[in-house]
Amino acid sequence: MDSTHKFKSTYMKINLLLIILSVFLLSCGNKEKTKLQKEVATDFQNKGHQLVYAMTQKVGDYRKLLDKKDVIYTYTYLTPDGKEDVVTEKYLFNGELSYGAYNKHERTLPQLEGLVEQGFDGSEFWLKHNGNILNDESLLKGVVFNRPTNFYWFTMMQKLMDKGLKYEYLGDEKINDVEYDIVKVTFDIAGKKTSDTYQLYINKETELVDQFLFTVADYDVIENPYLMKLEYENIDGLLLPTIRKYKKSTWNADITDEPWIKVTWTNIKLGNGLTKEDFRK
Repeated sequence: MDSTHKFKSTYMKINLLLIILSVFLLSCGNKEKTKLQKEVATDFQNKGHQLVYAMTQKVGDYRKLLDKKDVIYTYTYLTPDGKEDVVTEKYLFNGELSYGAYNKHERTLPQLEGLVEQGFDGSEFWLKHNGNILNDESLLKGVVFNRPTNFYWFTMMQKLMDKGLKYEYLGDEKINDVEYDIVKVTFDIAGKKTSDTYQLYINKETELVDQFLFTVADYDVIENPYLMKLEYENIDGLLLPTIRKYKKSTWNADITDEPWIKVTWTNIKLGNGLTKEDFRK
């Protein structure tokens, strides 16, 4: 065999080996990809869990909140009888630190005149009235409830992916010509007999939670839930439910003729450079 034939033969063998190697690597790659997809899929408890995850990707997950570092906004709470709270809220997302300056507090601590401040610095809850520290335990109980609650409402959509939550897909339903997936979310809290329950109505088209039913275990609102309706606003790349209203309901989302309790978030500013010192009393 002359040198030309030898070269061609060697060249063909090399090409054949490369083809075999490519097929092998592609096969391994596909197997790894399939394995990874299976692992990702098995991370979800069920369809309900997967729907909640998709929702957090639409509004912006907790990582996006952490990237923003902090928020300052105005929280307005209006009851049907006209009582109003107007609060400057501040949160540090890492550590869930919370502060509220009650410039108007007709609903919260109406017996106190002037500025009321509440805070949680990561380890201690505190209360001030016109700059003076209050140590009344009965008043501090309200702080222990308000600070985590207000923080949770602001970050709820993101925190629905927290560890320790249980998800149950309840099916779908059409309400006012809108198709919804319904997901029940409960908390697995060790040593606690009852915990809050959320029943989410996830809009199939937008993937957003248009409304949800909720209980407040700390206040024994267990059997008869409230229905919360939401309207969203795009703030710096995050979809936040800035207009909210709620009232008593049933687990079928039936509502009464009672007037709504209304909550709005305005003047929202993310990434203000807050530090832990801003939350100390």
